[in-house]
Amino acid sequence: MFRYTISPEIAAGVARIEALRVQIDRHGPLPRIWVGRTRRDLEAEATAASVRLEGVSVTADEARRILAGDRPAEVSEADAAEALGYRDAMALVLNRADDPAFAWQRELLLAIQRAVLGGAHAAGAGRIRRTQNWLTNRATGAQVYLPPAPEAVPDLIDDLCEWLSTTAEPAPVASSLAHVRLAAIHPFRDGNGRTARIVASLAMYRGDYRWGRHPDDYYAAFHCLGDAFDPDVDVTPFVHAHLSAQATQAEALSLRNDTERALWTLLQDLVVHDLRMNERATHALYDALFGRQLTNRYYRTVADVSDVTAVQDLRRLVSAGMLEPRGGGRTSHYVGAERLIDAVAVAAGVEPRLLPAADLCDRGNALIAQLASRLQGGEVREDSVPYCTRGR
Repeated sequence: MFRYTISPEIAAGVARIEALRVQIDRHGPLPRIWVGRTRRDLEAEATAASVRLEGVSVTADEARRILAGDRPAEVSEADAAEALGYRDAMALVLNRADDPAFAWQRELLLAIQRAVLGGAHAAGAGRIRRTQNWLTNRATGAQVYLPPAPEAVPDLIDDLCEWLSTTAEPAPVASSLAHVRLAAIHPFRDGNGRTARIVASLAMYRGDYRWGRHPDDYYAAFHCLGDAFDPDVDVTPFVHAHLSAQATQAEALSLRNDTERALWTLLQDLVVHDLRMNERATHALYDALFGRQLTNRYYRTVADVSDVTAVQDLRRLVSAGMLEPRGGGRTSHYVGAERLIDAVAVAAGVEPRLLPAADLCDRGNALIAQLASRLQGGEVREDSVPYCTRGR
């Protein structure tokens, strides 16, 4: 189903992604705590990006707290459930990806969609749709795409699973085709977009690629499907767009790994050698450096400590001038202090007085940008490394 051509641009994209995969895999021994922390951050960002495409207004920092069991008061329970459902579906995928007995089957796709919807029976969790659905323009309400009839869906899903089981295409190409085919079939009442993106990720994981956006660009890539389901449509434009996005993501991840690893090492040295604290306190300063609100509940989850230990750690960081308390009661949290930026700057060989005389977030961004540029050997794009975004 669907026609596509492996153009020179697509072939070059596959080669670039493979080269970046090898580069990322050659980072060598990594700090164990930092690796776990990076996984959490990427998980939160992927979750927020995916649910935002479905119209759920959850930021990466809000998702980070939700996944740690610390739902911000401004996030509704329904929106938090969307984020948790996506996280659980990705956990299912990661658990199955390297299973020697793995098989592409209809029931696997149903299990992913069920996890995405948190098992909500009323929303059709774990069930193929029995009625005709369609896609509409959210702004105008006009129908923009008509998926296949419901009676055709089971066979189309089975055909997709059989193709994924036998295809010799490189994982990035197989991933893009799985994505567009499942999105075109639109087999469920709800959760189609999230399920398609997770299945695409699974195809990448099965090919030993371990990394995962602009909404307008994302939806524009589907224009090649036309306005109704056509099994003979040429989806080469989608494959090209998908691979371009994968390559961009891989390039950003490579630089991000280098930058975050360097920052974590600097902060860990500060915690252990200067503050004489357990290395777990690095978690608190790491979040504070990026302008995130740090609560006791969130800290004790990521640091895996008791409430009493969390209180002690956070108080010591306040006494050391690294954190500042804010709010009270249920809104109580901590933010980074000016001294934190100065201490990291000195450790990184950056003169603090040369950083912009602005707020903490701007100073932190300037510091991170200088460190990333040094690692890259030149200026870097702002979206290539993590920046303080004042909670966004």
